[in-house]
Parts: sequence; structure tokens; C-alpha cells
Amino acid sequence: MRKIIELQMKIGETAIANIKFDHRSRDEITKLLLGLQAIYCNPEVCKQVFDVLIEIIPSDIDPKNGREGMDLWKIFVLGTLRLNCNWDYDKLHEIANNHDRLRQMLGHGKMDDDYEYALQTIRDNIALFTPEVLDKINQIVVKHGHEVAGKKKEEKLTGSCDSFVTKTDVHYPTDINLLFDAIRKMITLVMGLCGYMDISDWRQGEHHIRKAKKLYRKAQQLKRSSSKDKVKKAEREQLIIDAHNEYIDLAQSYIDRVRETLLSVQTTNIILRLRIENVNTFIGHAERQIDQIRRRVVNGESIPHHEKVFSLFEEHTEWISKGKAGVPVELGLRVCIVKDQYDFILHHHVMQNETDDKIAVSIMKETQSRFADFRACSFDKGFHSPDNQKELAIILDQVVLPRKGRLSAINKEIEDSEEFKKARRKHSAVESSISALNNHGLDQCPDHAIHGFKRYVALAVVARNIQIIGHMLQEKEVKSLHRAKKKKQKAA
Repeated sequence: MRKIIELQMKIGETAIANIKFDHRSRDEITKLLLGLQAIYCNPEVCKQVFDVLIEIIPSDIDPKNGREGMDLWKIFVLGTLRLNCNWDYDKLHEIANNHDRLRQMLGHGKMDDDYEYALQTIRDNIALFTPEVLDKINQIVVKHGHEVAGKKKEEKLTGSCDSFVTKTDVHYPTDINLLFDAIRKMITLVMGLCGYMDISDWRQGEHHIRKAKKLYRKAQQLKRSSSKDKVKKAEREQLIIDAHNEYIDLAQSYIDRVRETLLSVQTTNIILRLRIENVNTFIGHAERQIDQIRRRVVNGESIPHHEKVFSLFEEHTEWISKGKAGVPVELGLRVCIVKDQYDFILHHHVMQNETDDKIAVSIMKETQSRFADFRACSFDKGFHSPDNQKELAIILDQVVLPRKGRLSAINKEIEDSEEFKKARRKHSAVESSISALNNHGLDQCPDHAIHGFKRYVALAVVARNIQIIGHMLQEKEVKSLHRAKKKKQKAA
């Protein structure tokens, strides 16, 4: 049965409420652990978080049977720490087994020095989080953060909304290297299948992969001629076409051979059928890339953007060009956040095939459903559309959304008003939150698939908000110590 936390303290264990921290430390670990300590030591907030954490236990597991799993509190601490410090699992594994303050927060005492977490255990347990569970926890954390910050009940929340790109862990895509990815995976998977079923086909699979890579490199390295001689340009163009034709012909021959192998495999085993389906997926990828290479190189066509795929493994990856200086293109997904006046991130949204103007209204409604006192927000021009201006004016008391193009007299008067300018100047504060998220994990997502991407982003937002609580508590303690020191000096 999986526990939320071990209630029975052991000999040598320090109660979480009694863990001492250096309040002058500027390290992110200290700030996060202080924030976690504050959540744990508030009975009402702690109960709310624990009630939500129970939801990460898979519903098909009988809680009365099976091996005892990692405590939910430990999963929460390690999950937020990974994102807050922008660590991979190897680093997290090392710190979890050797960092004294962290081990105290995890509920270990001096008698547990020999206890070590396994790397795979940490990975599997953190993967239990879902974006929905993390969203619920984030609401609890932010509301507690407002209490720490001293927000008054009647005070309205004002925010800033902006989007940024979180990159996926992919290489720069070209049609020929995506074809090589498909060939490599197709052959590797069919080799494993044949080995499992004791079939002699594809014993030279690694040789075939090297052969494909050689032709891929040949096609990759041939560049178009810059000569003014038309004959030389035509000769080089033909060399490029011949190299690509040789490459795709070999790829097609491998596809045909893999299909023959799969036809010879007759099985009713569900696991084997899934493995066969996986091979067929990469066959489909390879055939698409062959078609696109033939159309682009041989026939001279331009491939429409909507037909392109930018990764075979992270299929949600998008080609994003935001026009930033020195960053012509980013490969990943846009993430939109809403930040309040206390720097807490109220809500976020992972944008798939969406632009800023398409989600402006929906993200405001979602934020208000979580925080009813959210009444004002500023945006940049990317969120503007005439419909957005009208709908946002109904939802919010104050909308600071600059219009694009030439302004009418009425709109110019609105945007020249002192109130609009003051709110517009404050909007740049959201860039600080974006920068902090990028520094604490959201520059690039190493987790796989769209579910892993959304979980990673949601965990980063929760970790950031807990760190802010810890930072606020740190500042209060430092001020308190400073006042006590001055009082002591005066008394002396």
C-alpha cells in the first residue's frame, strides 16, 4: 500500500517542521525546500495537497495488495526539485542519496544513511504525475502563496500574459536525416523481433544501417554549385539527384525486405503484434520521407509546410519562427503563462498548432475559473484581434492589449492614457517569469511524447511557485534577523 508520508518517526529523524536552513543562502535548493516546508507545516494546505497527490496512484491498482511504493510526499519533493534545479535524473539520483537537508525533507534520519534510492524508481514515480493533478496542486500553492505575500481579501488579482517556446529534445530536421532515422529504427526493431522469435533474417542489420548512413552522408555533403558556368551547375545538379536516388532506392529495398519479414511472422501474441505495429509505424515514416525527397530533389517541388514532420520521435514538435534576433527558428511548442502582481504563475497553457491571438480569450476564462478575483491583464500585440478586444473587455475590468496597425482617434486616446501606459510598462515583468522558467527547466523538455511535455511544463510551474514562497519566507526571516540585530546594538 502506497503511503502519503511515513507518520511514525524513526530514531535520529528530524521532523520536517524542525529542519533548519541558512536563510541567507541564495541557492535554489534552499528556497524550494523552505517553500515545501511551509506547505507541509500548514495543516490546511498540507491536507489539500495530500488529497490531490492521492490521485496520481493508478486507479487499476489494489491499494491493499502489492509491494509498498514510494511515499507520495517523496515523489512530490523529488519531482519539484528536478525541475526547479533543471537537473536530469542522474543528478537528481545523486543528490537524493547524498544531500543531508533534502534527505531530512524526504523523512530520513541518521539511521537511514544506508538507504539509497534507485534511479529507475525515481524516474517511474515522478512519471506518475499528470498535468491535471499538477494544475490542482498549483492552485493550492498559489492561494497559499498569496497568504504568505500578505494579499488582502478584497484585493483584485492583476496579471500579465505572454508566450514563449519550450524546445523539444530533437535534432535539426531535414528530409534525408528523417529518412535515416526511420530506416535505423525500422531495422533495429525488426532485428529485435527476429531475435525474439529465433528467425535468421536481419543478422546483418547493423551492416545495413551503416550502408544507409554512408549514402545519407553522401547526399548530405553534396552542395549545389555556385559556378556561373551552366554546364558545371547542371553536372552538379545531376550528381545531387543521383546521390538522392541511390539513397532512396536503398531505403525502399529495405522497406520491401522488412515487409516480407513481417508477412512471415504469424502470431496471436498481443505483445508481438504491438511490436509489429511499431515497425509498421516507422515504415510509414520512411515511405513519407522517400516521397518528399523524390518530389523536392528530383521533381523540383516545394513541400507545403503542413505536410512536413519535424521529428519522428517527438511528433508534437513544431517549427516556430517568432522573429527574434539571432533565433531564426525554434523547434518545440509554445507555452503561454499568466503571471500575477506577486510573481506567481496563475495558469499556463501548452499551445499545439495555436497562436497567441487564438488562445487569448480561452486562457483568461480558464484563469478566472481558478481565481475568481482575477480582473485585469496586460498582453502584447500578438494577442490582438478585433474579436479578442471585445470579448476580453466583457471578461476583465481592465484590458491592456495594444492594437496592431494604424490607430483610430478613439483607440489612440485609450493607448495614450496614463492608466494604459502605466499598465503597459508593468507588462515587461512577465519576461522575468519567463526567464526564470527557462533557467529552471523550461528551456528544453527532455521528457518524451506530448503527455511527458505537458507534465514537464506543469511541474516546472508548480516548482517555480513553491520557490517563490520560499524566497518570500527567506526575505522575511532576513529582515527579522536584521531588526533583532539592530535592536541588540541599540540596547548595548
